[in-house]
Amino acid sequence: MRFAALISLLFFTQLCYAIDVDADTATINFAEIISVSKIFWTILFFIVSYFFITASTKIIEFFAEKSSKLRITIKGLIPILRIVLWSAFIAIAIKVIYNPPIEMLMTALASVAIAVGFATQDLLKNIFGGIMLLFDRPFKVGDKIEVGEDYGEVVTIGLRTTRIVTPDDSIVIIPNMELMNTSVSNSNTGELYCQVVAKIVLPVDVDTQKVRKIAIEAAQVSKYIYLNKPIVVLFANKMNEQKSFLEMRLKAYVMDIRYEFAFQSDMTEIVMKEFLKQEIINNKEVS
Repeated sequence: MRFAALISLLFFTQLCYAIDVDADTATINFAEIISVSKIFWTILFFIVSYFFITASTKIIEFFAEKSSKLRITIKGLIPILRIVLWSAFIAIAIKVIYNPPIEMLMTALASVAIAVGFATQDLLKNIFGGIMLLFDRPFKVGDKIEVGEDYGEVVTIGLRTTRIVTPDDSIVIIPNMELMNTSVSNSNTGELYCQVVAKIVLPVDVDTQKVRKIAIEAAQVSKYIYLNKPIVVLFANKMNEQKSFLEMRLKAYVMDIRYEFAFQSDMTEIVMKEFLKQEIINNKEVS
């Protein structure tokens, strides 16, 4: 919205300049192209456009939430829709409300391009990054990504920034150019499911075959499990304060990425209860 307003303001400023330049070669009635009434209708048109685009995206998001299988795919179309609608509304406003001569229009557009290029270099870098993200699609709205120390679900991909919501419900705003120049880890790559890892520390003398069997069965009974993908249990020897221990990594897939941490907690709780019940570990070791 702010970028559209900036472009419109620059265009109308340069349009006035173009009128002054062309005044020597042709008689142009300034009031026919720029007038108070046309400015009023322009402002009103952009207000209506803003609410229309906002309402459209909210409706799409509403229906996307109704379909767990198509949620990520549908939400991935929202950034493209916003760009298309804003471009169309700006073109309609210029053509229908002002309808300038083609020569004047080209002069104004060229001036706008130069003015924008010099005045908003950082902004243009982020916008270019946003366009590249939409075409390259390293992630989509609804994906879980990790950028630096920030990890969360992508909620919006704008022209200037991308927003993710972290597990503690914090919104992180990342400039698009930064996303183009750094490594981005994508947990699900457009799929509804993703892999979840639960880590549990065990004594080195534990029966790994028995532990593996219990862990797999524990993951299978979780209400969040996605059974079309394999469940894997891995062990690694670790050292802490010159003491050796086993780290068990229970890797399974959650049916919906929004339940990622609930699934991780669920697997950990079920496995720990079963280990205590079968005396694989004791309360003293847990504490």
